[in-house]
Amino acid sequence: MKLNRQIHHAEAIARLVGIQDRNLLVFKQYLGINVSLMGSEIVTDASQSQIPLLETIFAVLIELAEHQVQLTERDVMYIIKLAEKNELEGVFDLYRNRKKILINDQGKSIYPKTFNQKYYVECITNYDLVFGVGPAGTGKTFLAVAQAVADLKNNKVKKLILTRPVVEAGENLGFLPGDLKEKVDPYLVPLYDALYEMLGTETTTSLLEKGVIEIAPLAYMRGRTLENAFVILDEAQNTTKTQMKMFLTRLGFASKMVITGDPSQSDLPKGIPSGLNQALTILKDMEDIKIIVFDKLDVVRNPLVQRILERYETHEV
Repeated sequence: MKLNRQIHHAEAIARLVGIQDRNLLVFKQYLGINVSLMGSEIVTDASQSQIPLLETIFAVLIELAEHQVQLTERDVMYIIKLAEKNELEGVFDLYRNRKKILINDQGKSIYPKTFNQKYYVECITNYDLVFGVGPAGTGKTFLAVAQAVADLKNNKVKKLILTRPVVEAGENLGFLPGDLKEKVDPYLVPLYDALYEMLGTETTTSLLEKGVIEIAPLAYMRGRTLENAFVILDEAQNTTKTQMKMFLTRLGFASKMVITGDPSQSDLPKGIPSGLNQALTILKDMEDIKIIVFDKLDVVRNPLVQRILERYETHEV
């Protein structure tokens, strides 16, 4: 069956289908239908009931491709999901007027990719304290680190501080080999990885040695006032109530704080409530604090992650 939509320009076709037609494979993975291009025509084995949805989706994809937007599998998946929810309003502005956060070490531009991500980055820019909460893979930490690096490069802050609570899982730190740094660093690897992607290994290492960037366990924040700094607390669901209160009261002048976590994934010992959950309840109505709640629609990892999250949601109902 052929759709009414057509795409004619070779460059636009390449932007639409992606490398080795991988963008079109998303339709098989998510909707169970085959979609291919025959010349300028779009051909599918979809049922008649699925055609209106496909027409809507391809109207958006074709217009974006013809306006020189290079589409990825993630973009196609996101647009499919928006179309299913009838939430496509504003999608052209999201893609065609994207404001990059920075260009990373490999020369790749880092952009927010969903409506929630765009709002999250805007809030980080305009507010001193922002919470980004939701499932893994929604870009909470990645985008916060990107904005932190951009602010450092633009001399808006003098220092980056990235921290996580260290929650032992099965092994006591005291019994692990090595000094304290060697014991703790494995917990902080995701923060190092994000910085390496933004700045490269050499620049990150140099800035760490100079103290311009600090990556440390949350316990190291006690007793400090963090001024002229961009501070990120990652995996905040693993903070206790006391730790969260301690961290929030470290905020100094000319500083920003971003707190990220997934309230549903606490690794704290049974019976110990999460400091993140308490903070979200206590601070939810404060005008100077923004709380952005991500959902599975914002997942930007391998598309399979989004499907796994959906299965878990169904199972837990």
